[in-house]
Parts: sequence; structure tokens; C-alpha cells
Amino acid sequence: MTRLQGGGMALWVKLLLGLVVLLLVAAAGVFVYLRGLTQPAGGNPYTLQVEPGDTLPAVARELQDKGIVKNADALRFVMRQNGTAGSLKEGLYDLKGDMTVYQVAEKLAGPARIPTVNVTVPEGWRIRDIPPVFEKAGFDRAGIEAALNDASLSQYARGEQENLEGFVFPATYEFRVGETPVDAVKEMVERMEQEFTPENVEKAKALGLSVRDWVILGSMVQAEAANNAEMPVIAGVFLNRLRDGIALGSDPTVAYGLGKDLPELDRSAGDFTKDTPYSTYTRQGLPAGPINNPGQPALLSVLNAERKLPDGRDALYFLHAPDGKIYVNHTYAEHLRDNATYR
Repeated sequence: MTRLQGGGMALWVKLLLGLVVLLLVAAAGVFVYLRGLTQPAGGNPYTLQVEPGDTLPAVARELQDKGIVKNADALRFVMRQNGTAGSLKEGLYDLKGDMTVYQVAEKLAGPARIPTVNVTVPEGWRIRDIPPVFEKAGFDRAGIEAALNDASLSQYARGEQENLEGFVFPATYEFRVGETPVDAVKEMVERMEQEFTPENVEKAKALGLSVRDWVILGSMVQAEAANNAEMPVIAGVFLNRLRDGIALGSDPTVAYGLGKDLPELDRSAGDFTKDTPYSTYTRQGLPAGPINNPGQPALLSVLNAERKLPDGRDALYFLHAPDGKIYVNHTYAEHLRDNATYR
């Protein structure tokens, strides 16, 4: 081999090595660049809302614009590689700018947070009181009113009354945003029916009460009691009076029948002598239907009523005194005495 040939070979080797080095440097640069696209973008926390019809490309672009990922294509590539490109679900995803693309992809492949709204229905509220709180929570008021006045939604109200009075359970509910008024009311009705266990129904039956009678009496106790501790005592008085054929004489039933609130009753205007299907002054027995929606303590108080006085006599009369105490008696004379003493 000549010296020229040897020099040429060396030159080609040098050129080849240089090319290899350049390719390695370029590859390293590409790797660093691509790796950089997967790193946190540094944006502010962002809640992504996925709605029906949203696509991964559109979502990826939105997250790029919000600084959650550096590159939309990188997110799409990772999700395709993971087999989760079709995993987006309707709902909310809480994301942060310090998440890598891999973490964002994993989050989007998981369950969405369903947007909800809380609605509180207090114990003792009437059907007419409920729509405003639903309206405030974003529900259609007319739809809620229509559902609450659809007695067919409860097997116990159906055919017996014009609305669901007494059969929506008072509680705090977490409803899905966009839930229909009918579904929301059904949920409250179903929750009430959880109270009607076979054991509880048997206890009511032993007292001579149907489920609806039990709810009616529970609603009266709910309206009369100043606190939960009084409820079994008041329930005992009503049960004893029902058994003995004595008019129940409950002021809240009069108010309900007249469409009034209790403080609006006017004895001088003859409110207590006006006959309605709900008045327990002008009619014997239970009123025509529940007068509010009773809570669990009121319902259970009927099944666990305290029907006896400490001296063993039946409790037949009670009154609330201004001092906050309840006075319970066996005879009407004793009742009048306590009225004169404590009122």
C-alpha cells in the first residue's frame, strides 16, 4: 500500500468518526428535546371539564394552552402508547402544572370527578318549602315543583294524596350537576323508604298503624316537639288519644289545613273551629295526610313512644311552657291547672 493510499484511508476513518459523533450529538439533542416535552409545563392548577363529544386532540391542545403540558402531541403520543387514548370520561379532572406528561396521561386515564351540588332539606319542612333551595342549587324550580306534586313517585302516597308530603326524607343530598328534577326527588323518596324496614313496619302494624299512618303521626310529632327528647313523650300522648277516641287537638294540623304557618293561627278569627280534612280539633283520628316531612327521630319516636307517666297512668295531655319545659298529664283538669300555672 502506498503512503497516499494509507493517508486516504485515515482521512475516511476520521470523516466517518466525525459523522458518527455528529449523529450521536444530534440524537442526544433530539432525545433531550423530546424528553423536555414530557416534563412539567409549570402552569397554574387547572380543572379540565370533559363533556360529551370532546376529543383527545382538543383536550390536549386545551391543556397545552393552560400550561399543564408543554406539547399537545406529546400527550397524545403517550396516551396512544399506553393504550388509553380512548379513556376520556365525562366529568372533571383536577390537574397541576408540576405534573409530567406521563402523570397527566395517567390522570386522564382514570375516573373523572363528577360535578355535584349539595341540597339540604331540613326536618319538618313542607313540600311547599322545598323548591326554593333546589332553585338556588341550580335546579329548574318548575320541574322540582312538578315532581314534588307527583304522588305516583311514592308507593305510599300514590292514590292517597295529591303530592309527596311526608315521603321525601329530610337530609343533605349530593346531587350530580345536571340531574333531572324527577331523579332528584326520586332519590329523596327512596331514602325515606329506607326507613320502612320490615322490622319498623311490623312495629307500626302492632300499634294499629299502616306505613302512611305512621308517617302522618311522625309528621305531627315533628311539628309539635321542641327537641328530639320530647318526641317519644308527644308520640305517646297521640297514640293514647287515638286508642281512646279522643280528638288529637294538634295546632299544627289546623295550620296545615288552612295553608298557614303555625304563628299565623288566630283563635279569635275562628281558625280552630274551621273544619278541614286536616283539623284534629273538628275531626277525630289522624289528619288526612302528613303535614310535613318528618325526620328519622320523629318516625322512630312513634315506634318507641313513652305512653306512661312516672306514676303509671296514661299520658293524655301535654303543653309547652314559656320556660321551655313540657308538662304531661293524665286528666284534663290537671292539664288546665298546668296551663294556668305555666302559661
